[in-house]
Amino acid sequence: MEMDLAQPPQVGEALAALRAKRQLTLDELSRRAGVSKSMLSQIERNQANPTVAVVWRLAHALGVEISELLEGAKPAQNGIEWVQAHATPSLASPDSLARLRILGPIELAGQYEWYELIIQPGGVLASQPHEPGSREHLSVLSGEMEIEVGEHRQALKLGETARYAADQAHAIRNPGATMAVGLLVVLHP
Repeated sequence: MEMDLAQPPQVGEALAALRAKRQLTLDELSRRAGVSKSMLSQIERNQANPTVAVVWRLAHALGVEISELLEGAKPAQNGIEWVQAHATPSLASPDSLARLRILGPIELAGQYEWYELIIQPGGVLASQPHEPGSREHLSVLSGEMEIEVGEHRQALKLGETARYAADQAHAIRNPGATMAVGLLVVLHP
């Protein structure tokens, strides 16, 4: 079965089923998750697609993995959990030239995080300092990237990796003429 990657996942059916299974009213889930009753109703009717933050709050309130709400994750069978491409949440930079696909499971956020980083030509992913002792590891899978940490810069070509302190302002740029893709791993202390 081929997926339409241009469409966001529809979480409504999964949300309604999980809410019913736990015998929660819209009011009760609204209070637990901190999401308005009207928004919950729109999500369940597939009239609205929630942000990653809202999906995370709903999953936490329901006591399930975020993947269960994104309909793309299949329960572990024979020890393998499968997440379809359309169910991988992503975040975009304000100008939409840089996008992070969140590859790591939500339960590891704040410890270890890994992302597919996609930057269009001229795009930049600028980050404020993370907590003291944080480090990032960036490997370029296609194109070229440039890391800026404080006053230091380092160009990276295909196949190269940079490891750097992320507890100060830092940025990753695509100075090239083609899209760049990298694997970004964030280690928190």
